[in-house]
Amino acid sequence: MSAPIIQFELIGTYQVHQTMEKGTETPCPEINGLHEATIEEHKIAWKGHGTWEKLLFIPADEESCCFELKEVTIGVDFHWQRKENQRFKGALELIIEHDKLTAVNHVRVEDYLTSVISSEMSASASEELLKAHAVISRSWLLASMKCIERDYPQLKAHPEAHRIEMPKTPTDGEEQIKWFERDAHTNFDVCADDHCQRYQGITRASRDTVRKAIEATRGEVLTSEGSICDARFSKCCGGAFEEFAYCWDNVNYPYLKRRADLLDAAGQAPQFPDLSIEAEADRWIRTEPKAFCNTHDQSILSQVLNSYDQETTDFYRWKVSYSQEELSALILKRSGVDYGQIIDLIPIARGTSGRLWKLKIVGTKQTRTIGKELEIRRTLSSSHLYSSAFVVDKEGSQKAEPNAQDVEQVPAQFTLTGAGWGHGVGLCQIGAAVMGAQGYDYQTILAHYFNGAELTHLY
Repeated sequence: MSAPIIQFELIGTYQVHQTMEKGTETPCPEINGLHEATIEEHKIAWKGHGTWEKLLFIPADEESCCFELKEVTIGVDFHWQRKENQRFKGALELIIEHDKLTAVNHVRVEDYLTSVISSEMSASASEELLKAHAVISRSWLLASMKCIERDYPQLKAHPEAHRIEMPKTPTDGEEQIKWFERDAHTNFDVCADDHCQRYQGITRASRDTVRKAIEATRGEVLTSEGSICDARFSKCCGGAFEEFAYCWDNVNYPYLKRRADLLDAAGQAPQFPDLSIEAEADRWIRTEPKAFCNTHDQSILSQVLNSYDQETTDFYRWKVSYSQEELSALILKRSGVDYGQIIDLIPIARGTSGRLWKLKIVGTKQTRTIGKELEIRRTLSSSHLYSSAFVVDKEGSQKAEPNAQDVEQVPAQFTLTGAGWGHGVGLCQIGAAVMGAQGYDYQTILAHYFNGAELTHLY
C-alpha cells in the first residue's frame, strides 16, 4: 500500500523499532490500537509519537497478533478497482518512497502463499488445483529472490542462453515497444496486487483445504535446467498458451511453450494452427475451439473467481465496441499521444496464442506501432483490455475532421473480438480448475502447463 496518509490498527501487542536518524534505532514501549502516519519534512510523522526515518512494528506473538490497513486499493487500474480494509500477519514496516508512505509486510514464505492462494481464487477450489497453484506461486516468488542462490548453491540463475532474437517487422512511423516486470520494486520483493500476485493477508478466509495444499507441497518448486521456473499464470489463456518473449523480455524458457489447452485420451496436447499467422489467428479468435478453459460451469468458475472477478462474465471469447469519438479520446487519454481520429488498428505481430505484441495505430495526425501485450491492453481500455488476442472490425464511416491530411472519411465504429483474459503464459487458472474438477492430479496439471519442468523439493 502506498498513500500520503496510512491508517493502521495493531490488533494485539506489537513492539516498535523506530529509526530516528539513519542507522540509529531506538526501542519503544509495546503498543497496540489505531494509528495514523503521514509525511512531514521528508520524515514519517507518526501521530502522537513524533517523526521518524522509518518504523517497524513486530508482533509479540505471530499467531495471535495481526494488523489492519485501512482503505487499501486493490485491482489497481483494472475495471474491478476498489478499496477495502485488509488484515495481515507478520510485521508492518513504514517507509517513504516516491514522496508517499509505503506499508511493507514482512511475512514468511509459506504464510504468504496461504494468503496468495486464498486471494487469487476461492478457498473452496479443488485440492489438486490448490496444490498446483501453491507450487507455481512458490516457484514464481522464489525464482526472483537473490537469497536463493546463496542459500541453495545447487541452483543457478536463468541461463542467458534462452535469449532470442525477436522477428523483424516492417516499421511505418515511430515504434514504442515496452513491457512491465516485477523488478520495478526496489524496496521489497513483490507487491500485493495483480502486477505480481494478489496478496490480501488474512482478509480472504483461508480454509483447511488451502492450508493442507500448502503443507502437502511445502518446499516444492518447479525447476528446469537447474533453475527455479519463472512460473507465470493468468486467468484464461483462451485455448492456447503464449510464450514468454511476446509479453516480457526477449527470452523464451523451454517450459513455457506453444501448446493447446487440452489433452486427448492419451494425455497428449492436440495440434493446433500457427496463431502467429494472421489468417489463422483470425479464425481461431472468431470461433470457440474446445479447451479446458472454455467453460461456463459456475461451480468451477466460482472456485477460481472471487466475487469481484465474477463481475467478468465473458472471458474465453469477448467483444468490445468503441465509436470513433470514444476510441480516439481513449487512446489520447491512455497513451498521451494525439493520433487525431483513428483510421485503423493494424495487427503487425502476434505470439503463439494469437496475442498481439505489436499493433499499429493509424491516425489522421500520426502513426505509431506499440507493444508489447500489456501496453496494447492498457492503451485500448480505460483499465486493461481482457487480452491482446483480438481482431478488429471497422463499421460505418463518417467525415474526417477538417485538419485530417489526405483522408476524407474515417470509420464510425471499431469492434474488437477477443480471446482470453490475461497474458496467457504458464498456468491458465480457469483451465487448471477444470482439470482439477475432471480428476487430474496436481502433477499432471503442472506438467500440462509447464511442459518438461520438474517438481523439486527445495526445503
